[in-house]
Amino acid sequence: MRLPPVLALSLMMAAAPALALAAGPIDMARLSQATRDLSSEEFQGRAPGSATEQKVVDYIIGQFKLAGLEPAGENGGWTQKVPLVRTQIAAGSKLSVSVNGAPRALEQLKDIYVSTVRPTNEISVTDAPMIFVGFGVDAPERGWDDFKGVDVKGKIVVFLVNDPDFEAGSDEAVAGAFGGKAMTYYGRWTYKYEEAARRGAAGALIVHETAGAGYGWSTVAAPRGENFDVAREDGGAGRLPFQGWIARDVAVDLFKQAGLDLEALKVQARTSDFHPIEMKGLTFSADLKVEQASVDSQNVLGKIPGAKRPNESVAYSAHWDAYGMADTPDAAGRRMRPGAVDDAIGVASLFEIARAFKAGPAPERTVLFAAWTGEERGLLGSEYFAQHPTAPLETMAGSYTIDVLQTAGPSRDVVLVGAGQNELEDGLATAAAAQGRTITPDAKPERGLFYRADHFSLAKRGVPVVLMMALGGGADLVEGGREAGDKWVSDYTANCYHSTCDTWSGSWDLRGAAKDVELLFETGKALANSSDWPGWKAGSEFGPVREKSASAR
Repeated sequence: MRLPPVLALSLMMAAAPALALAAGPIDMARLSQATRDLSSEEFQGRAPGSATEQKVVDYIIGQFKLAGLEPAGENGGWTQKVPLVRTQIAAGSKLSVSVNGAPRALEQLKDIYVSTVRPTNEISVTDAPMIFVGFGVDAPERGWDDFKGVDVKGKIVVFLVNDPDFEAGSDEAVAGAFGGKAMTYYGRWTYKYEEAARRGAAGALIVHETAGAGYGWSTVAAPRGENFDVAREDGGAGRLPFQGWIARDVAVDLFKQAGLDLEALKVQARTSDFHPIEMKGLTFSADLKVEQASVDSQNVLGKIPGAKRPNESVAYSAHWDAYGMADTPDAAGRRMRPGAVDDAIGVASLFEIARAFKAGPAPERTVLFAAWTGEERGLLGSEYFAQHPTAPLETMAGSYTIDVLQTAGPSRDVVLVGAGQNELEDGLATAAAAQGRTITPDAKPERGLFYRADHFSLAKRGVPVVLMMALGGGADLVEGGREAGDKWVSDYTANCYHSTCDTWSGSWDLRGAAKDVELLFETGKALANSSDWPGWKAGSEFGPVREKSASAR
């Protein structure tokens, strides 16, 4: 039977009932059909700026209309224009390191991987000094500064991946200073590149290690020199000339050539008194040919206006883009990367949540629905919205993002990425208990999934967020338990993630996915009908940002 409407999560039953698998407000057949539609041949993998983008956008607008939404984009329309810059490192580009004056060529995609987000035709760097900056962290609130005032302008900075305490032993002073195994934003490559750009570096390279990165070299090199960025007012001048990764074995050898031991330096870099180290005898050169193009893409935005407090909002979002067509076919002759699980099913979930809200009564706060572009290119659509919001972020009570739902059946729990961040999680746990389910924290927080989906663009501006992502760890499935849940995650990530294999299937069991979507609906519904302003929990890096915006409410 359908759960009754919930207006205040605090009034839900304290004891969890038996696991509820009966039909709720989310229609599995419609969820499946919309996922099938979005991942069909008609949309050719939903790449931003492709010939099929407008078809995708029109389909989403049509579904928003059918669900009863009103437009929430620019100028009273359904969309928000997102100007992007696409760059591609072209054939004929050259990369090398001189070791005591003797040049050593570096092969793109094999020894090194670089790209740029600057809209330019050529990038030239000649014999730039190289400097090792440890983890490249400047975190005054943690008493940590890897730069120690050393000028890196015009130099190539070399970073370690992840956080200082990622590999720290329990006997090391740093252990726990950055959250233990759980990655902070300081561990993300995006932060490291941003910090290098702020300091005027000529380029930045991260030493790739699979454990610290959370993915292998093949994932690093998969874009093959392509990159995207939102078009910036400074024309990209504030971004690095180039950025990338260097393969571990190559890095070990180059450090050795400079008289340095990488493993010893990793231990040294895990201390707060670390100082940058010049890589003596090494200089870096790059002659990069760059193809560039301007690409106009679109976010799709709909809303249900609040009946009492329309200037306050609760947001739901998913990304509509996938990876489009591959250059070469797979073993089965397929080139289209359909993105069914990532993230057609998330967009389909928005349609269902919208229908559930429209069934009434009208929410007190406005409920915003956003289908973002450019997530796979670096969270670009959500970032552009965060820079140019069509609904004020300071009066957004919370945001729920759906990015990958499991298709293996009902589960006894919900795996929460980024557990412990903010008070939205408390409402989620209470609503889960009403379904007879529990909340399980992300099994591998060191991968930093919390910083790798669209919700993060809003989190950086202080909006409390929840990410529903099945890749945070295997759910405790009703049939097969945690082992079966882990197998679904490992099979999907190993075989189908970002590939031609991510297709819709009529054999999916969407009972668990539907319950996850219903959970977000009930949680957001309670927030939309309350006057609560959830905050960030102690220690979260986003709390101070939210506090600054409180005066605007």
